[in-house]
Amino acid sequence: MAKYNDTSPEGRSVRLLRVGEQVRHILSELLMRGEVHDDVLTSHSVSVTEVRMSPDLRHATVFVKPLLGANEADVLKALKTNTAYFQKQVASRVKIKYAAKLKFLADESFDTAEHIENLLNNPKVAQDLSKED
Repeated sequence: MAKYNDTSPEGRSVRLLRVGEQVRHILSELLMRGEVHDDVLTSHSVSVTEVRMSPDLRHATVFVKPLLGANEADVLKALKTNTAYFQKQVASRVKIKYAAKLKFLADESFDTAEHIENLLNNPKVAQDLSKED
């Protein structure tokens, strides 16, 4: 009997991706509705860009980015302060055996993309890209 392959091209299983996406939606909804009673979080728009689950679903790394990158350190501190509340809400809404421990990190992918864009717009690089051999 053939074994069912549920692994995506990135090497993470479909289940990990699905649960991570559920957690992302829950956290985004909590932040959007202002259900967290924290002045910093209610005064900033925060995007939950990605949630990566550990293979045993016990740990979740949450990548966040405040709108325009404003006060990123303050927002991360507020998120870490309210981690217990977020974990409780996620545990009550996601039907998995264990409640995942959340770890909040700043999403640096936008900064990396901007750096690459700046490199590609550099006149010396643009000159090399426009040449036809």
